Amino acid sequence: MFGFKGNINKSNMQYDIESASKELSNGSVEAFNFLYERYQNKVYCFCVRMLGNRDIAKDAYQDIFLKVYDKRNEFKGDNFSAWLFTIARNTCLNIIRSRKQYVELEEDYKTTDSLRQSDIEMKEFIEKSLMKLPLAYREVLILREYEDCSYQEMSEILNINVSNVKVRVLRARILMRKILTPIFKEYYGDAKHL
Repeated sequence: MFGFKGNINKSNMQYDIESASKELSNGSVEAFNFLYERYQNKVYCFCVRMLGNRDIAKDAYQDIFLKVYDKRNEFKGDNFSAWLFTIARNTCLNIIRSRKQYVELEEDYKTTDSLRQSDIEMKEFIEKSLMKLPLAYREVLILREYEDCSYQEMSEILNINVSNVKVRVLRARILMRKILTPIFKEYYGDAKHL
């Protein structure tokens, strides 16, 4: 969607994540563009899943990368991905707070009349169910299942210890299973898919 323009010599762009993140903190536009290209889809998908709205996620996603560039001097660690997703998480949380979007869990237990007979629609139902989880559980499932973050990375992103991350993931999976089991039983005839 956007990239920072400047004097970019693409033939000299021999980056990996570690070297690009170090160059970014020195103000390198090329390093920023490399990291943007590498993470743009993951960050956008994270925002969509956290916010449940593609238009709002698009704005958040752009804001996140602007913050990354603006705060490039603040990156001091070895794990750029954790730093980036911390910014993404905080941006999404601020949007959620400003929208005061609190979803009631009980809505998940309404009728399954809208249950459809295609896997694409089932995927959409799962994504909608994910939005109905309490925020703390939603974000750990997104980070673990969709972004494939390690427990250590999640600990850094969420600023909690690894044990608490594991507990949240377990509780989130249990709650998600509880929400989805009746639907999967009706859809597939059993709940073995969970």
